Amino acid sequence: MQQLKLSARLIKSLPISSLPSTPSSTLQQIASSHSKGIAKVVLKKGKTQLFKDGSPMVYSGAVDRIIGRPPPKTGDIVLVADGTEKPIGWGLYNSVSMFCVRLMQLEEEATRDPSCALDMKKLLETRTNAAIELRRRLGLPSSHTNAYRLVNSEGDRLSGLIVDVFGDLAVIASSAAWVENYKPEVEACINRIDGINHINWRPSVDILKEEGMDVSDMKEVHPSTCPERIKVMENGISYAISLVGQKTGFYADQRENRQFISTISNGQKVLDICCYSGGFALNAAHGGAIDVTGVDTSMPALELARENIVLNNLDPGRISFLREDAIQFMKGALSRNESWDIVILDPPKLAPRKKVLQNASGMYRNMNSMALRLTKRGGLLMTCSCSGAMTQSGMFLRVLQGAASMAGRKISVLREAGAASDHPIDPSYPEGAYLSNILLRVL
Repeated sequence: MQQLKLSARLIKSLPISSLPSTPSSTLQQIASSHSKGIAKVVLKKGKTQLFKDGSPMVYSGAVDRIIGRPPPKTGDIVLVADGTEKPIGWGLYNSVSMFCVRLMQLEEEATRDPSCALDMKKLLETRTNAAIELRRRLGLPSSHTNAYRLVNSEGDRLSGLIVDVFGDLAVIASSAAWVENYKPEVEACINRIDGINHINWRPSVDILKEEGMDVSDMKEVHPSTCPERIKVMENGISYAISLVGQKTGFYADQRENRQFISTISNGQKVLDICCYSGGFALNAAHGGAIDVTGVDTSMPALELARENIVLNNLDPGRISFLREDAIQFMKGALSRNESWDIVILDPPKLAPRKKVLQNASGMYRNMNSMALRLTKRGGLLMTCSCSGAMTQSGMFLRVLQGAASMAGRKISVLREAGAASDHPIDPSYPEGAYLSNILLRVL
């Protein structure tokens, strides 16, 4: 007891500078050394933990106040702080978007490695190199696959940036103001990658408009030396890709699901509805299917699909592509009592937003009900949804059960999958999950 009293008296007698202090923030120290002041976005009470856990999108409703004069402009680097004004990380500010800040690095990461702190150029290099290394560990690219996703937005901790690689071409899809603002730095990072000789810049104009960007003169930038169509390989199958096609030109997210179809198609009659350029159909034929039919409404997509038959030396008598609306085709096939051993249904995004989810659920149910009736009893239906709102709702299986009841069929789930492994998802941002791929047995 005497010793405790002595210690207390000793502490009181020490000058303030001699007392142990709370460690200061690494980010705060680095920010204070900047010649230009760095603004601080202070979060509301109770909102901090979500972002400490890694969610990268700081929505405007989570912000209590912004400290800094003059106030930050879109594209500026800002600190993000808790209610006590202690930084939890830093990111890129947007004065217009519903996402006020896209968090780029947390305080503890900056403490471990301060080399990237408040330095977007350096962070881009570091994160891109990490993305390259991850794909190498996944075996990409390889002698049989040179089409893959290199950067998957939040999954690679570069929210708003997608990079798909097709042979020696990189397609950069931009959906955030910061990506447009750092365009030279992004291109420099991609240009340094071995084997990349061309870059195709594809701004997501509708999203960038919501980000407050002037999109009046925004357009895709195609490399002058690159043809409109290029050839790539996926799992040993060749594909023609149009650089003016949908999204980045090719759906690499279904790669592993397409390969799975090739393993179960031997001797089967296969129908691929909403086939686009024939990915599932080609895999079925490659896997030994005796008859394959692909259906799509897009003539440019079907031109690619038919070109892909020739590229892969497939028998055109065994695989064919038809231009027809999916629902009209299924209605006609049902009226003719046609059926298939394996049916693949991969429609376009029917629920782009949560507010249309209920209406989209009815569309998914109706389409799947018809697809189930076209599947032979004992056969397989691989059905997909690329609508993030549907996948994140967890409702897809319920919709499929409703479709089965409507069709008078009994179903069992054999396989549930999402996007291929080169499309990583950050669990702190589950909104990044968008693709559902479910294999059903139909009785």
